[in-house]
Amino acid sequence: MNATLESLPGADEKIAFDKFHVAKYLGDAVDKVRRQEHKALMADGYEDLKGSKYDWLTNPENMTRKQKLRFKALRDSTLKTARAWAIKELAMSLWHYTSKTWASKGWKQWLSWAVRSRLEPIKAVARTIKEHLWGILNAVVLKVSNGPAEGLNSRIKMIKVRSRGFRNKERFANAIYFHLGGLDLYPDPSFDFPDQTSQKNSVSH
Repeated sequence: MNATLESLPGADEKIAFDKFHVAKYLGDAVDKVRRQEHKALMADGYEDLKGSKYDWLTNPENMTRKQKLRFKALRDSTLKTARAWAIKELAMSLWHYTSKTWASKGWKQWLSWAVRSRLEPIKAVARTIKEHLWGILNAVVLKVSNGPAEGLNSRIKMIKVRSRGFRNKERFANAIYFHLGGLDLYPDPSFDFPDQTSQKNSVSH
């Protein structure tokens, strides 16, 4: 990021921290709140959160009717985890803006709620988001994602794993270009290959 800011004109308007990473940080924070609260409840003999780990991490749209009914009771409760989940969901709804001014207002209101939540894992993520808000606003307005880059990185890692390492960086780079460089390895159909039969006859003579 620092190299980009130093080398690319207007980089502060182009660097974007996309939705995927914000969602991951907030999802982890919700899970930390759930684990802390579950431990405290179990100590008092309550099992309100038992077996609910994946309910908080799953998109409600992907739930069965039975799962949705169960989760509705959880999210509408007074549990700290329910409050953390609501804060996360509000953040996920802030990506529809097209105006940076309005997006900034929305995120700042969210930050105010998150910081006052008295949920330390959420507050920690809020501090991270506040520090990187400029890049998040870029992502919101530009509607960009680093998903393709993440996918490319995963494929590069797979090349390295399958090859069990390379002797030097040059060979590693060549392997990346070969597998992911979009090379057309098929023969040119317009190329007129020499007739093998005539070649053999000429050799025998």
